[in-house]
Amino acid sequence: MPIVFGRGFLNDTSARALTVGELEAVFLPRHGMLCASLRHRGVELLRRVRDLEAAAARGSTAGIPLLHPWANRLAGPRYRAAGQEVELNLSSPLLHLDEHGLPIHGVPWSRLTWEVTDAGPDRLTAHLDWVHASLLAIFPFRHKLEITATLDRNGLTMDTVLFAAPQGPVPVSFGFHPYLGLADLPRAEWQLRLPTMRRLRLDAHGIPNGETEDFDRFEGKLGALEFDEGFALKDERTSFSLIGSQMRISVDFLVGYRYAQLFAPKREDLVAVEPMTAPTGALSRGRGLEVVSPGGCFHAVFQIRIDA
Repeated sequence: MPIVFGRGFLNDTSARALTVGELEAVFLPRHGMLCASLRHRGVELLRRVRDLEAAAARGSTAGIPLLHPWANRLAGPRYRAAGQEVELNLSSPLLHLDEHGLPIHGVPWSRLTWEVTDAGPDRLTAHLDWVHASLLAIFPFRHKLEITATLDRNGLTMDTVLFAAPQGPVPVSFGFHPYLGLADLPRAEWQLRLPTMRRLRLDAHGIPNGETEDFDRFEGKLGALEFDEGFALKDERTSFSLIGSQMRISVDFLVGYRYAQLFAPKREDLVAVEPMTAPTGALSRGRGLEVVSPGGCFHAVFQIRIDA
């Protein structure tokens, strides 16, 4: 049966629903292992999910997408990492470009087909083998990704493991982009809680320039504020919260995510707190980039916690 979301649908018979108590999550393994819905008592908490077909056609992000092999944008079509130099073909259908013509968010979620390896009413595991020639042309590092999504009465946990192939090392710069929102409350009334961090100073294209500054803990109404900024975390276990309508939605960074991107545009009723394994442009600039040794693995976990 097709899964329908608002005005749009993806005819995806692989769609899997997890249900525990008052929470339900829907994943699309054949379309990037996208989390396409997260509902509490039937109320949608995710944003940009009303027309997934249009988002897929545009190469746009939606719901909770994996951004791989890089989160946010690169500084240009060339990068050098883990001993390999790569020149991207910007006309490739496996790339999406931002308004400056820079590659952004790696391969669009709709272009990646995952294989389900384990499934239950509250748990789903799937993997992606990065071995196809078209994928290696973009990121020439053989590896396997495995995502386990677990739903419990407190929320949704996303556990990701990158397994490097024996042939060589793999640089790690993936992230997720949860688009979250509160129902029945104007955006200006949403309460935002942000931890103490280091703000990454950005150049005109949104790439960190290597300088940082203190960012004090923030608690207050979103009001007319907007964000599109990168941060280095002071503690690996860090929590961000969105509060209103008798609900608190928290994004808890638990393991492996040392950076965050906060996106809250004035023009949309959403807040995105993005767990990132490396800062924006890490493949291009090398700053903050971790490399997994041949045959090794990298583990990262975050949770979306719902308190109502």
